Amino acid sequence: MLDIAEELNRWVGQGRDFAVATVVAVGGSAPRQPGAALAVDADGTAIGSVSGGCVEGAVYELCRQALKDGETVLERFGYSDEDAFAVGLTCGGVIDILVTPVRAADPARPVIAATLAAAARGEAAALARIVAGPAGLPGRALLVRPDGSYDGSYDGGYGAHPELDRTVAAEARALLDAGRTGTLEIGARGARCGAPVTVLVESSVPPPRMIVFGAIDFAAALVRVGKFLGYHVTVCDARPVFATRTRFPEADEIVVEWPHTYLERTGTDGRTVLCVLTHDAKFDVPLLKVALRLPVAYVGAMGSRRTHLDRARRLREVGLTERELSRLRSPIGLDLGARTPEETALSIAAEIVATRHGGTGTTLTGGHTPIHHEPTTRARIDSVA
Repeated sequence: MLDIAEELNRWVGQGRDFAVATVVAVGGSAPRQPGAALAVDADGTAIGSVSGGCVEGAVYELCRQALKDGETVLERFGYSDEDAFAVGLTCGGVIDILVTPVRAADPARPVIAATLAAAARGEAAALARIVAGPAGLPGRALLVRPDGSYDGSYDGGYGAHPELDRTVAAEARALLDAGRTGTLEIGARGARCGAPVTVLVESSVPPPRMIVFGAIDFAAALVRVGKFLGYHVTVCDARPVFATRTRFPEADEIVVEWPHTYLERTGTDGRTVLCVLTHDAKFDVPLLKVALRLPVAYVGAMGSRRTHLDRARRLREVGLTERELSRLRSPIGLDLGARTPEETALSIAAEIVATRHGGTGTTLTGGHTPIHHEPTTRARIDSVA
């Protein structure tokens, strides 16, 4: 539900009762990933989506019912060949939906409200809700913070076994650190044995960073696309006459500094993407020497194939290994035949998305590759946030 945290936080502030339906797990070609949510208030107002339209009507009614009876339910939707008019996913996938009432008297409301408030403020927080397990546990919630501390909806925790609270909090913190949403299977007493408990962990983290080096026209277009994709976008250039708010009104941050100096002092993580558009050796080489040794998600550099070969030679001369050079996406972007700044920005963004999700960049028409790729890391993690 944290994907609609800002609006739900307003609902909480207005004292509204509502029910929220959250995607717990998907199979096959389902349109939305775990964590996607649809919420319905007592007046019937709906926000969000769990399926892109396939089962929204049925889920809406489940939310209305949950508001009436106060019961948390887990429902599965799939495609039925026997009944083409049955409620299901036309794409042929399977989707599990958790429907939770969030009313004034519900014990889970305070912890859900606190998590929504943190997410709306852009703070890192994880909401761990029990999806399935022994009677009395489904629907209970735990707010987990980056430092590992937590608050629950029952006596400071789930109210069943303190060890379960501690185990879930530790696992949720690991998912939060990775910025991931997924499900956990844990014993009801917090061990790996005993009655199983399924926990959905939703992570809300600050938006990932996109740092664009080189204040050129192509950068202006890339800033717009980066913002559209949900990145916190920084433009960095050593030339103050070009790195201005007038030229980049949509950037979150504009930095006038030598690119490699800035990159050495600023914060990055495993979700950060670095786009080097300067295509000038005096900027590129020291910058890429730093960039290619950072644990970031993507490093791309603009330039012709001749520029790339010369750049690679210079980087070898300053000590980069072939393994480090293999991380460089250069020439930057996918082959879309792009010419304008906007088309080039789309090409770069397409490569970033493909890299993030393991896409091939090939056309889907006539192909046999999956439309929705599974995350590359699956150690009890079901989705990427």
